[in-house]
Amino acid sequence: MDKDEFAAAVEAGEPLIAQSMEALKRYWEARDYGAPAEEVERLRLHSESLAQAVSDYQLHTVAKLRGQKLPPLH
Repeated sequence: MDKDEFAAAVEAGEPLIAQSMEALKRYWEARDYGAPAEEVERLRLHSESLAQAVSDYQLHTVAKLRGQKLPPLH
């Protein structure tokens, strides 16, 4: 894995990371401002799902760049 490949892989994942961070922010805001419990839980689950997607993407990307193949994670 060279420096350019790694940089390209990181850059490709940035929109997903930004989306995950925005979802986490919305969850925290809803929790802190007393949104209904159902809404807070929905936002929490959405945030966790996106965080898991980021993790899966990063694991698969690094494995691919190292010439390895991972089994499906979910």
